[in-house]
Amino acid sequence: MKVYGLIGYPLSHSFSKGFFAEKFAREGIKECIYDSFPIPTIGELPALLTQQPELQGLNVTIPYKEVVIPYLDELSPAAAKMKAVNCIRFKDGRKIGYNTDAIGFSRSLEPLLQPHHNKALILGTGGAAKAVQFVLESLNIPYQLVSRQASAETISYEQLDAATMASHTLIVNTTPLGMYPNVEAAPAIPYELLTAHHLLYDLIYNPAVTAFLQHGADKGATIKNGHEMLILQAEASWEIWNEQ
Repeated sequence: MKVYGLIGYPLSHSFSKGFFAEKFAREGIKECIYDSFPIPTIGELPALLTQQPELQGLNVTIPYKEVVIPYLDELSPAAAKMKAVNCIRFKDGRKIGYNTDAIGFSRSLEPLLQPHHNKALILGTGGAAKAVQFVLESLNIPYQLVSRQASAETISYEQLDAATMASHTLIVNTTPLGMYPNVEAAPAIPYELLTAHHLLYDLIYNPAVTAFLQHGADKGATIKNGHEMLILQAEASWEIWNEQ
């Protein structure tokens, strides 16, 4: 039996287990199972690998996309550049890290882009933000990182003025703000400055319309949640695990 799975903590919000169970049933794949492995610290990964000798591949979610890297033997060029991993392939005794978040985000975002979506704000600076940065760089879309505290690389939410909001018409939320069950929460951007020219993309998929996206829709902006991105990154993981 080939075992695949997901590590993170907590995993109550996991999309992957249901997705792969459905995929295996739909495609008649009988020799594979996909399970959730909630580990309270990344230091428990070696013990998990010992307990699960049949593991062929893992997905990695919050909060381990960056701290998992020292436990791996090799990184794909893209994952090395992003310094974030959400997919691990076990091959010939080696643990190889990939990033399929970037693949999913890129394939999901590109059909929505209009010529005026030529500058972006990225809300948050964690592992998911690294994939978004990588994709925007590949699309030649300049971006500004936004965080709670300003730094050499970031501006704070308080610094988002009318000029910045008008020129940065693509806004991507990579934070967990608004994720179920805390559905009232939203990043503290000046929503009153949004227009129909804006495109708001939220990596969260539960709820389907976060408070962040609803504020955008109320101003006529185009909105997109992270559900399609999750499907596309999961399919990309499956391709990686099964590459000959």
